[in-house]
Amino acid sequence: MNKTKIVATIGPATYDESILSEIIQAGVNVCRINFSHGSHDEYLKVINNVRALNDKKGYHTAMLADLQGPKLRLGDVENGAVEIYAGGNIVLTCEKMAGNQERAFVSYPNLAKDVKEGARILIDDGKIVLTAVKSDGKTDVVAKIVQGGFLKPNKGVNFPDTKVSMPCLAEKDYADLNFALDHGVEWVALSFVRSADDVRQVRAIIDKADSPAKVIAKIEKPEALKEIDEIISAADAIMVARGDLGVEIPMQDVPIIQKELVIKCKKASKPVIIATQMIESMIDSITPTRAEVNDVANAVMDGADAVMLSAETSLGNHPIEVIRAISKIITKSQTFDEMYFHYKIPDAASERFISDAICYSAAKMAQEVGATTIVTMSSSGYTGRKISSYRPKANTFVFTANRAILNMLSLVWGVRGFYYDKFESTDLTISDIMQKLKDDGLITKGELIINIASMPITDKAKSNMLKLSEVV
Repeated sequence: MNKTKIVATIGPATYDESILSEIIQAGVNVCRINFSHGSHDEYLKVINNVRALNDKKGYHTAMLADLQGPKLRLGDVENGAVEIYAGGNIVLTCEKMAGNQERAFVSYPNLAKDVKEGARILIDDGKIVLTAVKSDGKTDVVAKIVQGGFLKPNKGVNFPDTKVSMPCLAEKDYADLNFALDHGVEWVALSFVRSADDVRQVRAIIDKADSPAKVIAKIEKPEALKEIDEIISAADAIMVARGDLGVEIPMQDVPIIQKELVIKCKKASKPVIIATQMIESMIDSITPTRAEVNDVANAVMDGADAVMLSAETSLGNHPIEVIRAISKIITKSQTFDEMYFHYKIPDAASERFISDAICYSAAKMAQEVGATTIVTMSSSGYTGRKISSYRPKANTFVFTANRAILNMLSLVWGVRGFYYDKFESTDLTISDIMQKLKDDGLITKGELIINIASMPITDKAKSNMLKLSEVV
């Protein structure tokens, strides 16, 4: 079982049910639907197909709904593309029109009010570079073309030197979020998070809908880095979205920030996903570049909970080969011993101190005695996430009667969930679970197993018991 999970974006290359089945079988743990593209009808089919495969094959594949957020984009462009050249000028406008070599529409209502003289404007992940020359304060900004290229419809536009005055959720995002919650997605990713308040706004909508969905804050703006500790605290997980982040900040800063965010998330017991251009060459090729292999391997060895594929599986020509390749990289990278055992002493002031101390002790004991498996019974998934944050070499199996958290746990490093609802007495339940794991070939005679539970077990309260056993 790979401990680092695989998130795959689903698109035209993977809409087909048979392809979807193959990539899940090859190692996909979470299917991402990107609301920047596609329609609700298309994504409803994806959700239904994933759910059907889960029911049929006993998978716990999770669904991740990625909201577009305040993503700024070009509008339509004449003839599908026009080339602009360095040294010239172009006018960016918030008035809708088909772009040409002289003018182009940007989906930014306050464009002329917010963008100041000298501010950089980057188009299509920085392929085109502009500098603002002047603004009329109403609709238009005149910009000098520093680096030319082809303007194409709907390409992203970044303003790294401008404080963008747009809400975290647009009308489209509200519709997409309600659709996702109506269809029971486990994870909701919010794009272009700038503050913890953005996360709390989404959380309030989810809570109002009485949904168990968890919130992922996507880190891709400089403002987010200034409030990163508050954002990690407010969110359920973090995504290091290196595409837009690498455009908004100096490219040489991204690797260090990636490593720092992984460390912070492990300390906070929050899952962290590394995303964008993981093995992008495999959109067309059947093998990744050596640099891509190293990139994925480093994310795994740093301790990321998951790596995410975008165009590789949504639009690429070899989606199944992509999953097989990244799975092999993960499997080999997991043999690196230094990635395991990262401990943070439990906080005695925490209201979960007893549970945290039990999880800490379980992970530490597993290391010291060579236990192969840590088994926990949980109603919320908290103990599974907490154990995971210590990055034990032992497998972590979570048994729960709460079906809502089974798929959610598929994003969490090293955790595998099982449905179980026969909570009678602690000894009987532990014995029954041990037998099931033996029958499934997940543990064998002579191995040491650590069980975590709450006593009395029927109360399903916070974990307060730890037991070390030998499989007989």
